[in-house]
Amino acid sequence: MSFKIDATLPPVFLNSVPAYAMAAEDIGFDGLWTTETQHDPFLPGALIAEHTGRMQFGTAVAIGFARSPATLAYTAWDLAQASGGRFILGLGTQVRAHIERRFGMTWPASPVNKLREQIGAIRAFWHAWQSGERLNFRGEYYKLTLMTPFFNPGPCQYPDIPIYIAGVNTGLARLAGEAADGFHVHPLNSARYLREVIIPAIAEGARKAGRERDAVAVSVSAFVVTNAQEDAFTRQQIAFYASTPSYRRVFALHGWEDVAERLSEHAARGRWGEMSDLISDEILHSFAVVAAPAEVPHTLSERYHGLADRLTLYIPYTPGERDDFWRRVIEALKAET
Repeated sequence: MSFKIDATLPPVFLNSVPAYAMAAEDIGFDGLWTTETQHDPFLPGALIAEHTGRMQFGTAVAIGFARSPATLAYTAWDLAQASGGRFILGLGTQVRAHIERRFGMTWPASPVNKLREQIGAIRAFWHAWQSGERLNFRGEYYKLTLMTPFFNPGPCQYPDIPIYIAGVNTGLARLAGEAADGFHVHPLNSARYLREVIIPAIAEGARKAGRERDAVAVSVSAFVVTNAQEDAFTRQQIAFYASTPSYRRVFALHGWEDVAERLSEHAARGRWGEMSDLISDEILHSFAVVAAPAEVPHTLSERYHGLADRLTLYIPYTPGERDDFWRRVIEALKAET
């Protein structure tokens, strides 16, 4: 099995993106992901496309429910053309509080159904532009029937744009199997959760749609701990993610639902500094690769063999910081697989 080894762009301003992108491609990464945290996830894509020539790139993720299918379709179409077909559109739903209180949008009655419809609507735009056929998409959430020549960008040389979706629970994993080209696994993952929950759900969705499971690339973000500083940081991140009630199933699989409930209580009371104390060594080792730097590639390969197609270390890549470590990881992982 061969992994693609990807990196995450840190939340930097646009003037820093070209240097980061060129360095990431030079060091050997197969892909570079942008995130929707402190900056727009799409704007860096134009700079990545311009300043690299081999590496794929995409969003991991852009928040689908904060945008219309039309805006997503136009942006992805342009980035695919500009990059020679290297762009991957990664979409996530976010959670209700952020959609309503950060983006000012309406939370749908069924997030899975709306995302399914959004994927279909985006592809309807692409099909209309590529084929010249009439735009005619009708669903519960979207009715899209207007596309005049003035607003039609016309055919693209690279129309087969992959769509990845992200999720934690089985509903979105099944949807990935049914309708997407890839699945971004949430960083709060264990090998057991992937093997027993996520992969079977993707396979179930694929069967429902008459597809093969292998049609869906599984992209895993992995926590890696090689020193005390990373240990403390990772415990904090695991605690933060596990405090989200909708992510509780991950902990419940391992018998740690009571820990997740306590983390949620701490978060509700703003007791952020105490939360990482609840992450035991057993929990840490289940959700993170804990190893000496030289052992990281083998340990990653051993843990995710047969479970992942793409691997991204959770720590963003910064040029000039631990370049030798990144090179060894990339080279060793590719040699092992």
